[in-house]
Amino acid sequence: MQHPGLSDAPPDHIIYVWRGGKIFPNNVMAQPDMGRDIQAASGSLLISLPQQRVEQTGRRAHELAAELYPLCRSLTGEGVRGTLRRLQELIPLTINEIPSGTPAYDWVVPDEWNITDAYVLDGAGRRVIDFNASNLHVVGYSSPIDARVSREELLRHLHTDPDHPDWIPYRHTYYRESWGFCAAHRLLAELTEAEYRVRIDSRIAPGSLSYGELYLPGTEPGEILVSTHICHPSLGNDNLSGIVIAALLAQDLQLAPRRFGVRFLFVPATLGPIVWLSRNEPVAAAVLAGLVLAGVGDDGAPTYMRSRRGNALIDRAIEHVFRHYSPAAKIRDFAPTGYDQRQYCSPGFDLPVGGFMRTPNGQYAQYHTSADNLKFVTPGALGDSWRLIRMTLDIVQENLRFENLSPKGEPRLGPRGLFNDAERLGLLWLLSLSDGRHTLLDIAERSGLPFWHLLEGARQLEQSGLLRRMSERDAE
Repeated sequence: MQHPGLSDAPPDHIIYVWRGGKIFPNNVMAQPDMGRDIQAASGSLLISLPQQRVEQTGRRAHELAAELYPLCRSLTGEGVRGTLRRLQELIPLTINEIPSGTPAYDWVVPDEWNITDAYVLDGAGRRVIDFNASNLHVVGYSSPIDARVSREELLRHLHTDPDHPDWIPYRHTYYRESWGFCAAHRLLAELTEAEYRVRIDSRIAPGSLSYGELYLPGTEPGEILVSTHICHPSLGNDNLSGIVIAALLAQDLQLAPRRFGVRFLFVPATLGPIVWLSRNEPVAAAVLAGLVLAGVGDDGAPTYMRSRRGNALIDRAIEHVFRHYSPAAKIRDFAPTGYDQRQYCSPGFDLPVGGFMRTPNGQYAQYHTSADNLKFVTPGALGDSWRLIRMTLDIVQENLRFENLSPKGEPRLGPRGLFNDAERLGLLWLLSLSDGRHTLLDIAERSGLPFWHLLEGARQLEQSGLLRRMSERDAE
Protein backbone atom coordinates (compact mmCIF):
# COMPACT_ATOMS: atom_id res chain seq x y z
CA MET A 1 0.00 0.00 0.00
CA GLN A 2 1.23 3.50 -0.82
CA HIS A 3 1.60 5.52 2.36
CA PRO A 4 0.04 8.99 2.26
CA GLY A 5 2.73 11.57 1.71
CA LEU A 6 5.55 9.07 1.19
CA SER A 7 5.60 9.44 -2.59
CA ASP A 8 5.52 13.22 -2.28
CA ALA A 9 9.12 13.44 -1.09
CA PRO A 10 11.78 13.69 -3.79
CA PRO A 11 13.66 10.39 -4.20
CA ASP A 12 16.81 11.92 -2.72
CA HIS A 13 15.37 14.54 -0.42
CA ILE A 14 18.10 16.52 1.31
CA ILE A 15 17.90 18.37 4.58
CA TYR A 16 20.67 20.87 5.25
CA VAL A 17 21.86 21.24 8.82
CA TRP A 18 25.01 23.26 9.16
CA ARG A 19 27.19 25.14 11.60
CA GLY A 20 30.16 26.59 9.87
CA GLY A 21 30.01 26.52 6.14
CA LYS A 22 31.41 23.09 5.27
CA ILE A 23 29.36 20.40 3.54
CA PHE A 24 29.85 16.68 4.14
CA PRO A 25 28.86 13.89 1.69
CA ASN A 26 25.19 13.06 1.75
CA ASN A 27 25.75 9.59 3.24
CA VAL A 28 27.48 11.09 6.26
CA MET A 29 25.15 9.51 8.82
CA ALA A 30 25.96 6.06 7.46
CA GLN A 31 29.68 6.58 8.07
CA PRO A 32 30.53 5.99 11.76
CA ASP A 33 33.99 7.58 11.57
CA MET A 34 32.63 10.75 10.03
CA GLY A 35 29.83 10.75 12.60
CA ARG A 36 32.39 10.82 15.40
CA ASP A 37 34.22 13.69 13.70
CA ILE A 38 30.97 15.64 13.44
CA GLN A 39 30.22 15.12 17.11
CA ALA A 40 33.53 16.64 18.10
CA ALA A 41 33.66 19.42 15.51
CA SER A 42 31.80 22.65 14.98
CA GLY A 43 31.56 22.05 11.23
CA SER A 44 28.41 21.49 9.29
CA LEU A 45 26.34 18.39 8.73
CA LEU A 46 24.34 17.40 5.69
CA ILE A 47 21.66 14.89 6.62
CA SER A 48 20.23 12.98 3.69
CA LEU A 49 16.93 11.16 3.84
CA PRO A 50 16.84 9.20 0.59
CA GLN A 51 14.06 6.71 0.04
CA GLN A 52 16.41 3.82 0.74
CA ARG A 53 17.22 5.13 4.20
CA VAL A 54 13.57 5.75 5.03
CA GLU A 55 12.68 2.19 4.02
CA GLN A 56 15.62 0.75 5.96
CA THR A 57 14.57 2.61 9.11
CA GLY A 58 10.99 1.36 8.70
CA ARG A 59 12.21 -2.23 8.50
CA ARG A 60 14.42 -1.82 11.57
CA ALA A 61 11.52 -0.31 13.50
CA HIS A 62 9.23 -3.20 12.56
CA GLU A 63 11.84 -5.78 13.56
CA LEU A 64 12.27 -4.10 16.95
CA ALA A 65 8.49 -4.02 17.42
CA ALA A 66 8.38 -7.76 16.71
CA GLU A 67 10.95 -8.34 19.48
CA LEU A 68 8.98 -6.31 22.01
CA TYR A 69 5.51 -7.48 20.98
CA PRO A 70 5.25 -10.56 23.27
CA LEU A 71 6.02 -8.65 26.50
CA CYS A 72 3.09 -8.05 28.82
CA ARG A 73 3.45 -4.35 29.57
CA SER A 74 1.16 -2.52 31.95
CA LEU A 75 1.14 0.59 34.12
CA THR A 76 3.93 -0.97 36.20
CA GLY A 77 5.79 -4.26 36.37
CA GLU A 78 8.39 -6.45 34.72
CA GLY A 79 6.92 -6.12 31.25
CA VAL A 80 7.77 -2.42 31.28
CA ARG A 81 11.23 -3.06 32.72
CA GLY A 82 11.93 -5.74 30.14
CA THR A 83 11.01 -3.34 27.37
CA LEU A 84 13.22 -0.59 28.80
CA ARG A 85 16.13 -3.01 29.23
CA ARG A 86 15.88 -3.98 25.56
CA LEU A 87 15.96 -0.30 24.60
CA GLN A 88 19.08 0.12 26.73
CA GLU A 89 20.84 -2.13 24.23
CA LEU A 90 20.21 0.55 21.60
CA ILE A 91 20.51 3.82 23.52
CA PRO A 92 21.99 4.87 26.90
CA LEU A 93 18.62 4.97 28.60
CA THR A 94 18.28 5.59 32.34
CA ILE A 95 15.56 3.53 34.02
CA ASN A 96 13.92 5.43 36.87
CA GLU A 97 11.98 3.61 39.60
CA ILE A 98 9.38 5.63 41.53
CA PRO A 99 8.18 3.78 44.66
CA SER A 100 4.53 2.88 45.20
CA GLY A 101 2.82 5.48 47.37
CA THR A 102 4.79 8.40 45.92
CA PRO A 103 2.47 11.40 45.43
CA ALA A 104 2.42 13.23 42.10
CA TYR A 105 0.10 16.23 42.32
CA ASP A 106 -3.42 14.74 42.60
CA TRP A 107 -2.19 11.20 41.89
CA VAL A 108 -0.33 8.50 43.81
CA VAL A 109 1.90 5.81 42.32
CA PRO A 110 -0.03 2.54 42.80
CA ASP A 111 1.22 -0.84 43.87
CA GLU A 112 3.07 -2.79 41.22
CA TRP A 113 1.32 -5.46 39.15
CA ASN A 114 2.93 -8.59 37.74
CA ILE A 115 1.44 -11.72 36.23
CA THR A 116 2.83 -15.17 35.41
CA ASP A 117 -0.20 -17.11 34.15
CA ALA A 118 -3.98 -17.02 33.78
CA TYR A 119 -6.64 -19.27 32.29
CA VAL A 120 -10.22 -20.46 32.29
CA LEU A 121 -10.68 -24.25 32.43
CA ASP A 122 -13.72 -26.21 31.32
CA GLY A 123 -14.85 -29.44 32.95
CA ALA A 124 -12.34 -31.49 30.96
CA GLY A 125 -9.45 -29.32 32.14
CA ARG A 126 -9.07 -27.67 28.74
CA ARG A 127 -7.92 -24.02 28.68
CA VAL A 128 -10.75 -22.27 26.88
CA ILE A 129 -9.07 -18.92 27.61
CA ASP A 130 -5.29 -18.90 27.94
CA PHE A 131 -3.02 -15.99 28.86
CA ASN A 132 -0.13 -17.79 27.18
CA ALA A 133 -1.94 -17.63 23.84
CA SER A 134 -2.41 -13.85 24.13
CA ASN A 135 -1.67 -11.52 27.01
CA LEU A 136 -4.76 -9.54 25.98
CA HIS A 137 -6.86 -12.38 27.40
CA VAL A 138 -6.42 -10.96 30.92
CA VAL A 139 -7.74 -7.59 32.03
CA GLY A 140 -4.67 -5.57 32.96
CA TYR A 141 -4.10 -5.20 36.71
CA SER A 142 -6.50 -8.04 37.51
CA SER A 143 -6.43 -9.16 41.11
CA PRO A 144 -5.36 -12.77 41.72
CA ILE A 145 -8.09 -15.39 41.79
CA ASP A 146 -8.27 -19.19 41.83
CA ALA A 147 -11.86 -20.36 42.10
CA ARG A 148 -14.71 -22.25 40.49
CA VAL A 149 -17.36 -19.84 39.29
CA SER A 150 -20.70 -20.18 37.60
CA ARG A 151 -21.07 -19.46 33.92
CA GLU A 152 -23.09 -16.37 34.79
CA GLU A 153 -20.35 -14.99 37.03
CA LEU A 154 -17.69 -15.72 34.43
CA LEU A 155 -19.68 -13.82 31.81
CA ARG A 156 -19.93 -10.82 34.15
CA HIS A 157 -16.12 -10.71 34.13
CA LEU A 158 -15.66 -11.49 30.44
CA HIS A 159 -15.20 -8.78 27.80
CA THR A 160 -15.83 -9.35 24.09
CA ASP A 161 -16.42 -7.27 20.97
CA PRO A 162 -19.65 -8.32 19.20
CA ASP A 163 -18.84 -6.12 16.19
CA HIS A 164 -15.61 -8.03 15.58
CA PRO A 165 -16.26 -11.57 16.82
CA ASP A 166 -12.75 -12.88 16.06
CA TRP A 167 -10.85 -10.11 17.86
CA ILE A 168 -9.82 -10.00 21.53
CA PRO A 169 -10.45 -6.57 23.11
CA TYR A 170 -7.95 -4.89 25.43
CA ARG A 171 -9.14 -3.80 28.88
CA HIS A 172 -7.48 -2.79 32.13
CA THR A 173 -8.55 -1.99 35.69
CA TYR A 174 -5.65 0.15 36.92
CA TYR A 175 -7.49 2.08 39.58
CA ARG A 176 -10.27 -0.29 40.64
CA GLU A 177 -9.71 -3.65 42.29
CA SER A 178 -11.26 -6.30 40.08
CA TRP A 179 -10.46 -9.24 37.83
CA GLY A 180 -11.47 -10.19 34.36
CA PHE A 181 -10.79 -11.87 31.04
CA CYS A 182 -11.13 -10.83 27.40
CA ALA A 183 -11.92 -13.17 24.54
CA ALA A 184 -13.18 -13.37 20.98
CA HIS A 185 -16.96 -12.94 20.94
CA ARG A 186 -17.44 -16.18 19.01
CA LEU A 187 -16.19 -18.07 22.09
CA LEU A 188 -19.41 -17.30 23.94
CA ALA A 189 -21.26 -19.91 21.90
CA GLU A 190 -18.86 -22.55 23.23
CA LEU A 191 -19.23 -21.61 26.90
CA THR A 192 -22.16 -23.89 27.66
CA GLU A 193 -21.07 -25.54 30.90
CA ALA A 194 -22.60 -24.53 34.21
CA GLU A 195 -19.29 -23.95 35.97
CA TYR A 196 -15.70 -23.06 35.14
CA ARG A 197 -12.43 -22.80 36.99
CA VAL A 198 -10.77 -19.38 36.73
CA ARG A 199 -7.21 -18.68 37.77
CA ILE A 200 -5.19 -15.48 37.52
CA ASP A 201 -1.71 -15.87 38.94
CA SER A 202 -0.97 -12.19 39.50
CA ARG A 203 0.56 -10.17 42.31
CA ILE A 204 -0.27 -6.61 43.33
CA ALA A 205 2.16 -5.37 45.95
CA PRO A 206 4.34 -2.38 46.83
CA GLY A 207 6.96 -1.90 44.16
CA SER A 208 7.55 0.95 41.75
CA LEU A 209 6.55 2.67 38.54
CA SER A 210 9.30 2.45 35.91
CA TYR A 211 10.07 4.90 33.14
CA GLY A 212 13.00 5.47 30.81
CA GLU A 213 14.76 8.75 30.16
CA LEU A 214 17.58 9.84 27.86
CA TYR A 215 18.93 13.38 27.59
CA LEU A 216 21.17 14.37 24.69
CA PRO A 217 22.70 17.76 25.54
CA GLY A 218 22.87 20.67 23.12
CA THR A 219 25.15 23.67 22.77
CA GLU A 220 22.52 26.30 23.62
CA PRO A 221 19.89 26.61 26.38
CA GLY A 222 16.53 24.97 25.79
CA GLU A 223 15.50 21.46 24.90
CA ILE A 224 13.17 19.39 22.77
CA LEU A 225 10.96 16.78 24.44
CA VAL A 226 9.97 13.51 22.75
CA SER A 227 7.58 11.38 24.83
CA THR A 228 5.92 8.04 24.14
CA HIS A 229 3.81 5.73 26.29
CA ILE A 230 5.04 2.29 27.18
CA CYS A 231 2.23 0.69 29.18
CA HIS A 232 0.27 -1.39 26.67
CA PRO A 233 0.72 -5.15 26.20
CA SER A 234 0.77 -6.83 22.76
CA LEU A 235 -0.63 -3.92 20.74
CA GLY A 236 1.36 -2.91 17.69
CA ASN A 237 0.21 0.56 16.76
CA ASP A 238 -0.79 1.64 20.27
CA ASN A 239 1.95 1.87 21.16
CA LEU A 240 4.87 -0.26 20.11
CA SER A 241 5.04 1.98 17.04
CA GLY A 242 5.74 5.06 19.15
CA ILE A 243 8.28 3.22 21.30
CA VAL A 244 10.37 1.93 18.41
CA ILE A 245 10.32 5.19 16.43
CA ALA A 246 11.36 7.18 19.53
CA ALA A 247 14.19 4.71 20.17
CA LEU A 248 15.50 4.91 16.60
CA LEU A 249 15.24 8.71 16.62
CA ALA A 250 17.29 8.78 19.82
CA GLN A 251 19.86 6.44 18.33
CA ASP A 252 20.08 8.63 15.22
CA LEU A 253 20.30 11.96 17.05
CA GLN A 254 23.19 10.79 19.22
CA LEU A 255 25.43 11.28 16.17
CA ALA A 256 24.04 14.62 15.08
CA PRO A 257 25.25 18.04 16.28
CA ARG A 258 22.53 19.53 18.45
CA ARG A 259 21.86 23.20 18.98
CA PHE A 260 19.25 22.31 21.61
CA GLY A 261 19.22 19.30 23.88
CA VAL A 262 16.77 16.50 23.17
CA ARG A 263 15.06 14.58 25.98
CA PHE A 264 13.35 11.23 25.33
CA LEU A 265 10.80 9.86 27.78
CA PHE A 266 9.38 6.32 27.69
CA VAL A 267 6.59 6.54 30.25
CA PRO A 268 3.32 4.85 31.23
CA ALA A 269 0.40 6.80 29.80
CA THR A 270 -1.18 9.60 31.88
CA LEU A 271 0.46 8.81 35.20
CA GLY A 272 3.97 8.65 33.73
CA PRO A 273 4.07 12.24 32.44
CA ILE A 274 2.42 13.46 35.64
CA VAL A 275 5.06 11.72 37.74
CA TRP A 276 7.86 13.07 35.55
CA LEU A 277 6.50 16.61 35.64
CA SER A 278 6.11 16.49 39.42
CA ARG A 279 9.79 15.63 39.76
CA ASN A 280 11.18 17.86 37.01
CA GLU A 281 9.45 21.24 37.05
CA PRO A 282 12.70 23.22 36.46
CA VAL A 283 13.60 20.91 33.57
CA ALA A 284 10.11 21.22 32.08
CA ALA A 285 10.46 25.00 32.06
CA ALA A 286 13.31 24.63 29.52
CA VAL A 287 11.17 22.78 26.95
CA LEU A 288 10.86 24.91 23.83
CA ALA A 289 9.22 22.24 21.64
CA GLY A 290 7.92 18.72 22.10
CA LEU A 291 6.16 15.80 20.48
CA VAL A 292 4.14 12.94 21.92
CA LEU A 293 4.44 9.91 19.63
CA ALA A 294 1.58 7.41 19.57
CA GLY A 295 -0.02 5.29 16.88
CA VAL A 296 2.59 6.10 14.25
CA GLY A 297 2.67 2.75 12.43
CA ASP A 298 -0.64 2.28 10.59
CA ASP A 299 -1.25 3.06 6.93
CA GLY A 300 -3.49 6.06 7.61
CA ALA A 301 -2.49 9.61 6.75
CA PRO A 302 -0.11 11.34 9.19
CA THR A 303 -2.01 13.44 11.73
CA TYR A 304 -0.84 16.14 14.10
CA MET A 305 -2.67 17.59 17.09
CA ARG A 306 -1.53 21.12 17.87
CA SER A 307 -0.24 22.13 21.26
CA ARG A 308 -2.53 24.03 23.61
CA ARG A 309 -0.81 27.23 22.49
CA GLY A 310 -1.86 26.51 18.91
CA ASN A 311 0.93 28.44 17.17
CA ALA A 312 4.07 27.28 18.96
CA LEU A 313 7.29 26.61 17.05
CA ILE A 314 6.58 22.86 17.03
CA ASP A 315 3.10 23.47 15.56
CA ARG A 316 4.51 25.66 12.80
CA ALA A 317 7.43 23.33 12.07
CA ILE A 318 5.33 20.23 11.56
CA GLU A 319 2.73 22.10 9.52
CA HIS A 320 5.56 23.29 7.27
CA VAL A 321 6.82 19.73 6.84
CA PHE A 322 3.32 18.46 6.06
CA ARG A 323 2.69 21.25 3.54
CA HIS A 324 5.83 20.52 1.54
CA TYR A 325 6.41 16.80 2.02
CA SER A 326 3.14 15.14 3.06
CA PRO A 327 0.17 17.03 1.60
CA ALA A 328 -2.27 14.24 2.53
CA ALA A 329 -1.46 14.77 6.22
CA LYS A 330 -4.04 16.25 8.58
CA ILE A 331 -3.85 18.92 11.28
CA ARG A 332 -6.16 18.87 14.29
CA ASP A 333 -6.67 21.60 16.86
CA PHE A 334 -5.72 20.90 20.45
CA ALA A 335 -8.20 19.02 22.62
CA PRO A 336 -7.66 17.82 26.21
CA THR A 337 -8.26 14.22 25.17
CA GLY A 338 -6.28 11.41 23.62
CA TYR A 339 -2.62 11.01 24.45
CA ASP A 340 -0.13 12.53 26.87
CA GLN A 341 0.19 15.96 25.29
CA ARG A 342 -2.75 16.90 27.49
CA GLN A 343 -0.53 16.41 30.57
CA TYR A 344 2.36 18.46 29.21
CA CYS A 345 -0.11 21.10 28.01
CA SER A 346 -2.03 21.29 31.31
CA PRO A 347 -2.43 24.97 32.31
CA GLY A 348 0.10 24.76 35.13
CA PHE A 349 2.77 24.00 32.50
CA ASP A 350 1.33 24.87 29.08
CA LEU A 351 4.36 23.40 27.38
CA PRO A 352 4.63 23.70 23.58
CA VAL A 353 4.01 19.98 23.02
CA GLY A 354 1.89 18.51 20.22
CA GLY A 355 0.90 14.98 19.28
CA PHE A 356 2.10 13.10 16.20
CA MET A 357 0.08 10.07 15.12
CA ARG A 358 -1.36 8.56 11.99
CA THR A 359 -5.02 7.48 12.28
CA PRO A 360 -6.18 9.06 15.58
CA ASN A 361 -6.85 6.77 18.52
CA GLY A 362 -10.33 5.29 18.53
CA GLN A 363 -10.85 6.04 14.84
CA TYR A 364 -9.67 2.70 13.49
CA ALA A 365 -11.51 -0.53 14.18
CA GLN A 366 -8.39 -2.37 15.34
CA TYR A 367 -7.76 0.11 18.19
CA HIS A 368 -7.33 -1.67 21.54
CA THR A 369 -7.92 -5.13 20.08
CA SER A 370 -5.82 -8.11 19.04
CA ALA A 371 -6.15 -6.92 15.43
CA ASP A 372 -3.72 -4.12 16.32
CA ASN A 373 -0.90 -6.55 15.58
CA LEU A 374 2.34 -6.67 13.63
CA LYS A 375 0.42 -6.95 10.35
CA PHE A 376 -1.52 -3.79 11.07
CA VAL A 377 1.73 -1.92 11.67
CA THR A 378 3.77 -1.66 8.46
CA PRO A 379 7.44 -0.86 7.81
CA GLY A 380 6.42 1.71 5.21
CA ALA A 381 4.27 3.70 7.62
CA LEU A 382 6.91 3.49 10.36
CA GLY A 383 9.58 4.78 8.01
CA ASP A 384 7.38 7.61 6.81
CA SER A 385 6.59 8.66 10.39
CA TRP A 386 10.29 8.65 11.28
CA ARG A 387 11.02 10.79 8.19
CA LEU A 388 8.41 13.44 9.04
CA ILE A 389 9.33 13.60 12.73
CA ARG A 390 13.04 13.87 11.96
CA MET A 391 12.43 16.69 9.49
CA THR A 392 10.31 18.52 12.07
CA LEU A 393 12.97 18.24 14.77
CA ASP A 394 15.58 19.50 12.32
CA ILE A 395 13.53 22.66 11.70
CA VAL A 396 13.35 23.30 15.45
CA GLN A 397 17.10 22.80 15.76
CA GLU A 398 18.03 25.01 12.79
CA ASN A 399 15.47 27.82 12.99
CA LEU A 400 18.13 30.51 12.99
CA ARG A 401 18.10 34.31 12.72
CA PHE A 402 20.45 36.26 10.49
CA GLU A 403 21.48 39.87 9.98
CA ASN A 404 21.91 41.33 6.49
CA LEU A 405 25.38 42.89 6.41
CA SER A 406 24.62 44.84 3.21
CA PRO A 407 21.13 46.13 3.99
CA LYS A 408 21.15 49.36 1.94
CA GLY A 409 19.88 48.37 -1.46
CA GLU A 410 20.20 44.98 -3.05
CA PRO A 411 23.74 43.54 -3.17
CA ARG A 412 25.07 42.13 -6.43
CA LEU A 413 24.71 38.35 -6.52
CA GLY A 414 26.29 37.65 -9.91
CA PRO A 415 29.88 38.55 -9.00
CA ARG A 416 29.56 36.33 -5.93
CA GLY A 417 28.39 33.32 -7.96
CA LEU A 418 24.95 33.37 -6.36
CA PHE A 419 22.69 34.61 -9.16
CA ASN A 420 21.80 31.26 -10.77
CA ASP A 421 20.43 29.77 -7.50
CA ALA A 422 18.90 32.97 -6.18
CA GLU A 423 15.28 32.04 -6.87
CA ARG A 424 15.50 28.38 -5.78
CA LEU A 425 17.26 29.24 -2.53
CA GLY A 426 15.20 32.33 -1.79
CA LEU A 427 18.25 34.60 -1.59
CA LEU A 428 16.28 37.81 -2.12
CA TRP A 429 13.78 36.79 0.56
CA LEU A 430 16.66 36.07 2.93
CA LEU A 431 18.33 39.40 2.24
CA SER A 432 15.04 41.26 2.64
CA LEU A 433 13.92 39.67 5.91
CA SER A 434 17.23 38.91 7.65
CA ASP A 435 16.90 41.81 10.04
CA GLY A 436 17.59 39.91 13.24
CA ARG A 437 13.90 39.58 14.00
CA HIS A 438 12.76 37.01 11.43
CA THR A 439 13.77 33.37 11.77
CA LEU A 440 14.25 31.05 8.82
CA LEU A 441 10.84 29.52 9.49
CA ASP A 442 9.29 33.01 9.47
CA ILE A 443 10.84 33.59 6.06
CA ALA A 444 9.79 30.15 4.80
CA GLU A 445 6.17 30.77 5.80
CA ARG A 446 6.10 34.20 4.21
CA SER A 447 7.85 33.20 0.98
CA GLY A 448 6.24 29.79 0.55
CA LEU A 449 9.67 28.21 0.00
CA PRO A 450 10.85 25.01 1.73
CA PHE A 451 12.79 25.65 4.92
CA TRP A 452 15.78 23.64 3.73
CA HIS A 453 16.19 25.69 0.56
CA LEU A 454 16.39 28.81 2.70
CA LEU A 455 18.80 27.15 5.11
CA GLU A 456 21.19 26.37 2.27
CA GLY A 457 20.65 29.85 0.86
CA ALA A 458 21.55 31.41 4.20
CA ARG A 459 24.68 29.26 4.32
CA GLN A 460 25.79 30.52 0.91
CA LEU A 461 25.03 34.14 1.77
CA GLU A 462 26.97 33.81 5.02
CA GLN A 463 29.95 32.32 3.18
CA SER A 464 29.82 35.27 0.80
CA GLY A 465 29.88 37.77 3.66
CA LEU A 466 26.33 39.02 3.11
CA LEU A 467 24.68 37.50 6.20
CA ARG A 468 25.73 37.04 9.79
CA ARG A 469 24.19 34.42 12.02
CA MET A 470 22.76 36.00 15.15
CA SER A 471 22.76 34.50 18.60
CA GLU A 472 19.64 34.49 20.72
CA ARG A 473 21.23 37.23 22.81
CA ASP A 474 21.73 39.38 19.69
CA ALA A 475 18.06 38.92 18.78
CA GLU A 476 16.79 40.07 22.17
